[in-house]
Amino acid sequence: MNETPGRSPDAGAVHTGPQRGSAELDSERGRTTIADAVVAKIAGMAAREISGVYALGAGMSRALGAVRERLTGGTGGASQGVSVEVGERQTAIDLDVIVEYGVSIPDLAAGVRRNVIDAVEGMCGLEVTEVNIHVDDLHLPGDEAAEPQEARVR
Repeated sequence: MNETPGRSPDAGAVHTGPQRGSAELDSERGRTTIADAVVAKIAGMAAREISGVYALGAGMSRALGAVRERLTGGTGGASQGVSVEVGERQTAIDLDVIVEYGVSIPDLAAGVRRNVIDAVEGMCGLEVTEVNIHVDDLHLPGDEAAEPQEARVR
C-alpha cells in the first residue's frame, strides 16, 4: 500500500463494509462509506470530460436514459454506461463509449483511462485495477440518432 507523508498507514485503508455495494474507508477517527453508485458516477463524469467521447451507454440503456430524461426533465445519468466492481481496496470499471468520428480510438481510450483512474483514486482512495472500455458506436457528423452532447453531465 502506498503511504502518504503525514498520514497514518491505515488512514486511507478501504474495507468492504457491512452493506453490499459499498466500500468503507476506516481511520482512527471514524469510518467513511462509499457506495458503488458514487464510484460509477465519478468514473462516468471523468470519462465524459475527454474530448472525443460523444456519450456513454449502449443501445437500450441510452434509449431508456433518454426517455427518463424527457419524463423527469433532468440530464443524462452520470453513471449511464458505467459498471463498477468494488472490493476491499480496489475497483474495476467497465465503460460503454460512443466515440466521435475521426478521433483515434487508442488515444481516446488512453485518455479516458488516465482521467478515470485519477478521478476515482483521488476522490475515493481506491486503487483502480482496470478500466475496460467497450466502444459501442461511432457518432458521425450530422447523425443525431445517438444521444446529443448536451445530455452529458457537466
